[in-house]
Amino acid sequence: HEREHDREISELAAKHEEEMEKLRAELKEEQRHLLDELRQQMAATHKAEHEQAQLQSQTLHSLELEALRLTLNNMHTSQLELTQANLRKEKETALVELREMLNDKRAQEVAILQSRHQLEWEKIREQCLKEKEDL
Repeated sequence: HEREHDREISELAAKHEEEMEKLRAELKEEQRHLLDELRQQMAATHKAEHEQAQLQSQTLHSLELEALRLTLNNMHTSQLELTQANLRKEKETALVELREMLNDKRAQEVAILQSRHQLEWEKIREQCLKEKEDL
């Protein structure tokens, strides 16, 4: 009976050891499978984070370019306004100078005409006096 009991214990121990090995193998396989899944998830997460970082970088770059474009546009607009103001001042100055020149020329022409008129009048007067004397 004792030997039978020992043999049963031996068989149970062997069966128990066999089941333990089987469970260890299953556990190892499951661990390997979970590690593979975890690696895949980490790789996918890393890829998604990398793509997100690239997208943010591109967005930031686009925003910087847009800011530079707007700044350049504002500078160009300011430069155009300044140029227009300078041209307007130059035009006004040129018009004032032209007006003064025309007024001076007109004054000279008026003086010349008055002088001619005076000479003509003197000539006519002298002629009248001469004709009067002749008569």
